[in-house]
Amino acid sequence: MVLDIKEIKDIRKKLGLTQAQLSKRAGVSQSLIAKVEAGRLDPTYSNAVKLFNAINEFEKKTEIKAEEIITPKLITVTPDSTIKGTINKMKKFEISQLPVIQDNKAIGSISESNILDALIENKGELVQDIMGSPPPVVSHDTSVSIVSHLLKFFPMVLVSKKGKMLGVSTKADLLSKMYH
Repeated sequence: MVLDIKEIKDIRKKLGLTQAQLSKRAGVSQSLIAKVEAGRLDPTYSNAVKLFNAINEFEKKTEIKAEEIITPKLITVTPDSTIKGTINKMKKFEISQLPVIQDNKAIGSISESNILDALIENKGELVQDIMGSPPPVVSHDTSVSIVSHLLKFFPMVLVSKKGKMLGVSTKADLLSKMYH
């Protein structure tokens, strides 16, 4: 993100920082920040870099991570699950899609659409006969902006930590966390 020194005050306030807090994080005086924000001083290049670095670091620490927007109870099916059993599981948990997991790895996904198409075309009895591509898997500390972007193209995103699946994130999870 390209920042302009004139935006310091707005950015600082948006992040909920006081001038004193920003000055401590940036290693510059609070009076320098006050003068810059008032437009009475054009900071040196090195001071401007210190301010922007402090803001960027603070933003990284406060950004919501993938593990904060998941449904931790991961409901899955295996490739050898029956379509009938999968339908029952979807009804029971009131969900429209499931990851297909084998040996703790996502190998596919199955949705109501896959099932409807298979029933109309009389395609098979097992999940492996009709499953779609696997959902993306991201690390637990992936930023919410990346998860949000992935959800534009995939119905769900799996979240893992050290190779273990923690949960699933969907658009509904994202909306409930961001707009609660």
